[in-house]
Amino acid sequence: MNRLYDMEPRVMDDDMLKLAVGEQGPREEAGQLAKQEGILFKDVVSLQLDFQNILRIDNLWQFESLQKLQLDNNIIEKIEGLENLTRLVWLDLSFNNIEAIEGLDTLVNLEDLSLFNNRISKIDSLDALVKLQVLSLGNNHIGNMMNIIYLRRFKALRTLSLSGNPVAEDEDYKMFICAYLPDLVYLDFRRLDDHMKELAEMKHQYSIDELKHRENLMQARLEDEQARREELEEHKAAFVEQLNGTFLFDSMYAEDVEGSKLSHLPGVGELLEAYPSRSRPPDKFVIICLNIFEYGLKQQEKRKAELDTFMECVQEAIQENQEQGKLKIAKFEEKHLLSLNAIREESELSSIETKIVEYSEDITELFNVLMTLEMQLVEQLEETINMFERNIIDLVGLFVENGAPACLARPWLNSGCTMAQCRDLENHHHEKLLEIAINILEKIVKGEMDEDLPDDVRSLFVDKDTIVNAVGASHDIHLLKIDNREDELVTRVNSWCTHLLDKIHKDEIMRNRKRVKEINQYVDHVQSELDSLECGDLLD
Repeated sequence: MNRLYDMEPRVMDDDMLKLAVGEQGPREEAGQLAKQEGILFKDVVSLQLDFQNILRIDNLWQFESLQKLQLDNNIIEKIEGLENLTRLVWLDLSFNNIEAIEGLDTLVNLEDLSLFNNRISKIDSLDALVKLQVLSLGNNHIGNMMNIIYLRRFKALRTLSLSGNPVAEDEDYKMFICAYLPDLVYLDFRRLDDHMKELAEMKHQYSIDELKHRENLMQARLEDEQARREELEEHKAAFVEQLNGTFLFDSMYAEDVEGSKLSHLPGVGELLEAYPSRSRPPDKFVIICLNIFEYGLKQQEKRKAELDTFMECVQEAIQENQEQGKLKIAKFEEKHLLSLNAIREESELSSIETKIVEYSEDITELFNVLMTLEMQLVEQLEETINMFERNIIDLVGLFVENGAPACLARPWLNSGCTMAQCRDLENHHHEKLLEIAINILEKIVKGEMDEDLPDDVRSLFVDKDTIVNAVGASHDIHLLKIDNREDELVTRVNSWCTHLLDKIHKDEIMRNRKRVKEINQYVDHVQSELDSLECGDLLD
């Protein structure tokens, strides 16, 4: 182990941290003041904990503003306890006993990382460090040259140190890094010249071109996946995800064992014309889903537009009210200085008392004016919020109740394109399927069945009850899937509406409380200035 002292391993506790913060804090008068009042860990931006024989990183969660952390020359074995240091820019963990890179996933602002002289054998788990510019991994156990390719993803990386690793002994080491990390400026504390980069690119051109091709394909796939995720999130925001295709229908048959068997019956193929098939364009059932989907997106646009308009109105009202308040305060401030000076310059006690009373009345008047403005704003916003609440509830109700009016243009769909229409199709399918199954049962009983049926299908035709139960079970599964999707849509859109309105009301309450507190604090400050002018002192 890298023990530098003849002492027991230490864990970072509050006493160690307080001592370090105190020693590294401000000096002279500022330092004395800091010692008296105490330095809050949350305000510390730089912390030095080197040569402390620290075994485990701990108790750093309070250092939320920390930008620079020095933990070199300890006996740390694992990178941990750094999750809350999201503002960290510079981290030194050199000269420790670390075997794996880990625990850095939240350090998205880290630019400089030193892991020099540890026991690391693989470069990985740095994906979150998108701003990384300097990486020191010298004197470790990295032996696989291909591991360096991992660093291509760090577009801001300009300085790299790998000397002292087995990989650095490879004769092609420098050329390989120049070729695969073309944006690198410094390697092992030496600047890479352009000529070497050109030679390296020529030497590894074929491999680099092949790698770039794979990276481009991977990037294209990632972008496609991202686009699909974003599109799905948009559909979820409209509460109609996976209604733009055969998803609902597929879910109806995914768990329907009996339905799969019954689909082999003669005549069922024609019956399923109302349902989708891999070899046909969307039919009635899918068109209903598509129209619900399209209607949902349009309604989402209307809800968003309504919310955007509401937020604009709120911000305009607040800004206008604040401007009026600023004007009132500015006029008061002009008079404020004159009044204070007049009181200070007055020599007669009665005149001083009179002016203080007059000024106190001015303060009270300002308070009343500012509070009146705030109450006017509260009333204005309350009216705006109530109007928005009515409008958004109406839009949600319209979406839930009316479905897609566009479906009315299709004569074969008598009512709006809602889940009820899907149930109607399923009920019709069930009736026809049951009729076909009973007819086939009668043929089998009479020995008039010419078509061959699979054994698992023929086993359903033992008697009427068996086949009726099989058809009914299939029907129940289909209706349950339709009902569940409808319930999910209704529940989620209503929940969204409720949470949105709750948040708007709570935000307004918090805004009002904050504003009233600001007014009181300002008025108290002005009043305290007046109170500090004691008549006796002024006359002296």
